[in-house]
Amino acid sequence: MHRILVTAVVLLWVAAPAAQANELEPLLDYSGPQLYQRFCASCHGRQGYGDGPVAPSLKVMVPDLTRIARRQQSGEFPEQRIREIVDGRAVLPAHGLRDMPVWGYELEAQAPPDQPGRAAAQGLIDKLVAYLRSIQQ
Repeated sequence: MHRILVTAVVLLWVAAPAAQANELEPLLDYSGPQLYQRFCASCHGRQGYGDGPVAPSLKVMVPDLTRIARRQQSGEFPEQRIREIVDGRAVLPAHGLRDMPVWGYELEAQAPPDQPGRAAAQGLIDKLVAYLRSIQQ
């Protein structure tokens, strides 16, 4: 129950400023680092080390995003897998509960009703994934 409450608070704190109607358009001008600070830093920390202000209240360890490539056997950044994790729609049920927001749906929901939000949301996720690639150590 505590985890659900913390997740709800994080979602409200992070997503609430952008949850107003037609708020996707301003986000389209955000850079990858700006998107990261807006949507990820509260849990993953300003530098991506997993030490954000919300991290201590979570029951799961928040991963260090600067070492994604290093954790792979190949040593390469798994771009498509990271895109799927951030988007959140492709997580397999066998992997257990999802501990982070489904940003693909969150971003898409902010599109004006007369505009296709999925393409815009995917563009934002692409910027975010490119930023995560750039901070690998």
